[in-house]
Amino acid sequence: MSRVGQQPIEVPAGVDVSIKGLEVKVKGPKGELAYSFHPDMTVRQEDGTVLVQRPTDKKDHKSLHGLTRSLIANMVEGVTNGYEKRLKLVGTGYRASKTGKSVTLAVGYSHPVEMEPPEGIEIDVPDATTIVVQGVDKQMVGQFAAEIRAVRQPEPFLGKGIRYIDERVRRKPGKAGKVTG
Repeated sequence: MSRVGQQPIEVPAGVDVSIKGLEVKVKGPKGELAYSFHPDMTVRQEDGTVLVQRPTDKKDHKSLHGLTRSLIANMVEGVTNGYEKRLKLVGTGYRASKTGKSVTLAVGYSHPVEMEPPEGIEIDVPDATTIVVQGVDKQMVGQFAAEIRAVRQPEPFLGKGIRYIDERVRRKPGKAGKVTG
């Protein structure tokens, strides 16, 4: 029995969930999202909650059950509160600046790297070494934050690079000196 899939999704006040055919649309104060679920799953709405049901106890149906429930719950959370990822630039001279909608990164290359966010994603640069990626779609927020991090991943010797705020970088010792004796 899928423990995640069995849980009902509470729909808070101010959020509208509509189910038509194989598509779920969630509209809230922060925005609107849509998701087309697998035809084997059954999604229904009753008195302030959304329920996801599966036809059989086969392994792939159990997997889809939990996945579908999680994705719909993330949509409800996204249009209610939104999602955000924070990144930190670590390194001498590493800095970020916001130009229009895009962010410009100076991270040790011979040229600045400019990144344009996709539709529905907002970027904020509160200071020169912090980037905040915000949006209603959890997957898009995480994907764009990962793309920014991939410009200069943290390296293990000096720890320089772009990392998530809560990320810990395992440091390696440098080159050992030659021992004579």
